[in-house]
Amino acid sequence: MSMHKKIKKIFLPVIGIVVGSMFLSGCGLKGTPPQGYKVSLEIWGTVDDSDVYNEIFSEYKKINPYIKEIRYRKVSADTYKEDLVNAMAVGNGPDIFMIRNAWRSSFEDKIVPMPDSLQAEKFYRDSFVDVVSDDFIRDHQIYGVPLSVDSLGLFYNKDLFNASGITSPPATWEELVDMLGKLNRVDQFGNIVQSGIALGTADNINRSSDILLALMLQKGVNIGNVFGGKVDLSDEKAQSALVFYNRFSDIRSPFYSWNPRLHYSVDAFYEGTLGMMINYSWRYNEIVKKNSKFNFGVAPLPQFAGSKPVNFANYWGFVVAKNKTIASDKPSTISPSKQNELRVHEAWQFLRYMTFPHMNKAMTLVNGLANTSKDFPLSIDPAKKYLEKTKQPAARRDLIDIQRTDSALSPFALGNLIAKNGYQGSPETVTSSLAGAIESVNRGEARVNEALSLATNRINTGGAR
Repeated sequence: MSMHKKIKKIFLPVIGIVVGSMFLSGCGLKGTPPQGYKVSLEIWGTVDDSDVYNEIFSEYKKINPYIKEIRYRKVSADTYKEDLVNAMAVGNGPDIFMIRNAWRSSFEDKIVPMPDSLQAEKFYRDSFVDVVSDDFIRDHQIYGVPLSVDSLGLFYNKDLFNASGITSPPATWEELVDMLGKLNRVDQFGNIVQSGIALGTADNINRSSDILLALMLQKGVNIGNVFGGKVDLSDEKAQSALVFYNRFSDIRSPFYSWNPRLHYSVDAFYEGTLGMMINYSWRYNEIVKKNSKFNFGVAPLPQFAGSKPVNFANYWGFVVAKNKTIASDKPSTISPSKQNELRVHEAWQFLRYMTFPHMNKAMTLVNGLANTSKDFPLSIDPAKKYLEKTKQPAARRDLIDIQRTDSALSPFALGNLIAKNGYQGSPETVTSSLAGAIESVNRGEARVNEALSLATNRINTGGAR
């Protein structure tokens, strides 16, 4: 066999890949172009359906010759974390997956930051709301990036407000308390038949622990560092927040408007017997579906008069798996470690495409082998397209400017600008511990300082008593 035929036989299976490599690295470069590569990306999430991403994926495959396939898998929220950890343990997990912002520290050994060749810390900090940098940047390394951030807002029943002569939702907690006398209705037996707001308990209030954390932040409590250390939720400011929260379920308090016997907060709201509730933006569409004729609105989370405005963030971000077994039906001249490096590079390059703003509607793609780059025009802004489809509040500052005129999204999008988070090595433990503190005080089983000290201890020990 001639040398020419041998060379042709060797390179025929990868000829399409090599052409792609020459295209991105530049055909005019001197010397032999680097061998090409193809990467398939699998993405796991629990929030969205796959059709949300179809156009975004399709557009990216048109401009990046190194992407063979992009697949999205929606996993049940009930088993998501367990399925994810189990799959990654045997090397069969996703390349990219979504985690709650509060999971960052617990996944630290399973994810890899953005490669130095793609790093853009200042651009990242300038592009996204502050809480994103607080949650996902450590030691100048970017570990995750979101499409959306969610924060708390005030849902209010317009019909009840109108009937009570209330012209606008409260901007402060002081204003809210003043409205309760107009909204609360008690029957002849002392039962609450119409409540001004769902606050004060845990078991029948959706997101009660997040609301309490927001109150703590507004009181000036340092709820910790998301990357480590211990948390203290038992100081005087934290106690003041819990006292304020519990007063709404204390029959002796002028705030009294809720008790454990009332219907679950979300249900009571869309059924029309609740004047106000505090929750996240995704509840908006759920309420519309459950009661399409329900006349309600949303407003920013109330603040304490004269204090610095603060909100609480709870959202999902995309991260890249550190290691994955790469299956291939063809031999490769690229070593397994280099293949994993290229997989990480392309995964992060895709996340930059999907989440970052793109100046001049163009995307710079970097060849992971040659480290050369080329600009490609974009026909869509992927993050903007995603938010239009999902009706979620933006993580990017430029897209918040667009959403500030949206009556359903504006309170949450603007709330993202002042949102914060804290240390939650196990957010599930934080939720259950604070809920336990709320209920133990209500039942008279513990004083406020005792309940919060116990909650702090459980959080810092991962739930152990």
